[in-house]
Amino acid sequence: MFIQTETTPNPATLKFLPGRDVLPADFTAGSAAFTDAEAAKVSPLAVRLFAVDGVEGVFLGSDFVTVTKAPAQDWTALKPALLGAIMEHFMAGLPVINAGADGAGADERFDPADGQIVLQIKELIDTRVRPAVAQDGGDIVFRGFERGVVYLHMQGSCAGCPSSTATLRYGIENMLKHYVPEVSEVRAV
Repeated sequence: MFIQTETTPNPATLKFLPGRDVLPADFTAGSAAFTDAEAAKVSPLAVRLFAVDGVEGVFLGSDFVTVTKAPAQDWTALKPALLGAIMEHFMAGLPVINAGADGAGADERFDPADGQIVLQIKELIDTRVRPAVAQDGGDIVFRGFERGVVYLHMQGSCAGCPSSTATLRYGIENMLKHYVPEVSEVRAV
């Protein structure tokens, strides 16, 4: 098994491409983010990665894994251990996510009267934003719409990335305002 790695715009994260599907196609959320070993218990792969000293976050995409390291850690020392953990996991044939964990349950807040606007916003995020940020090892998920403000949750390499504010303000916000005039602002949650 050959695992490729890619840098991301966030220097604290590294993207691992195992050359196979990571999350099952029927995983409803499309991605899974874990910020500690306790939250990662639904994912045997994430648990294994958190066992590597210096791992602060694990993000699972459809065909990639993004790992966030502690500031004091160096990728030169951390990368081989992570490559080994990922390879061992897949070679053992273990599941990435435990059966029954579907990733659903994230609360979305919006007035039902804004349902059509929310559908437009979600469609734009799913078709134009998420594929682009997935290339950088992250994800952006809709969390709400209230009084013209769109609330988005940034995951993987997008969480804590130095350029994430610019991405939200000048990329996503401008695009949404262009296509959905009811949008006045975009905020990260």
